[in-house]
Amino acid sequence: MGAHIIVFDLDGTLADTSADLLAAANQAVAEAGWPPMLSHPKDALCAFRGGRAMLKLSYARLAAQGRSDLPQEEAFIEAGYPRLLAAYGAAIDTHTRLYEGAVQAVQALRVAGYATAICTNKPEALAVDLVAKLGVSDLFDALVGADTLPTRKPDVAPYHETLRRAAKRRFGVDLGADVRDFPQSCLIGDTVTDRETARAAGVPSILVGFGPEGGDIARLSPEAILDHYSDLPALIERVLSA
Repeated sequence: MGAHIIVFDLDGTLADTSADLLAAANQAVAEAGWPPMLSHPKDALCAFRGGRAMLKLSYARLAAQGRSDLPQEEAFIEAGYPRLLAAYGAAIDTHTRLYEGAVQAVQALRVAGYATAICTNKPEALAVDLVAKLGVSDLFDALVGADTLPTRKPDVAPYHETLRRAAKRRFGVDLGADVRDFPQSCLIGDTVTDRETARAAGVPSILVGFGPEGGDIARLSPEAILDHYSDLPALIERVLSA
């Protein structure tokens, strides 16, 4: 199979969702009777690590204030998570914006013959809703979320499922269980989770250098760092031909 599949993470990679995620976490904490603890852009990196990470940070800051009436951390997080998801779903695109040049880069890849897809640790329904509200649903051949399968990134199963769905829709090809028969692919992401996913799949990764970590993302040793989406087609050609 000569075609290639380019897989994108969503939060922090295609779109800056941090402000809406942090607002949802603060609302969940406030609904439980506690003062909001997170701020934007200071806590943007935590936002991209997920809902439970934001609640964990909120709990740590509340505990640091010496509050003696806090529940156990696990109970705090598990009670807050459904509230966070509900708050986020109700205001999912208030501040969220696609990164500059992202749409044009994905369009260029599709014109060049690549399949493009999303593999995210955002719950699937929320991811589908956000992509639709951003107006880019038709730019992706597949979307796999945190709850599409029993496991999430960095487990390799969601990545492989993304490839299967994209190959079927874009190229009409049914991929079997043998990953040696899979087309060439590349993962574009922004965190250690994406780097580990690519490593588990045995594929190259390109990590963004414009996220909260900035140039520090180089510590993860990806095959390439993306500083602006205008550079993406050339970077993909380089890493896939290496």
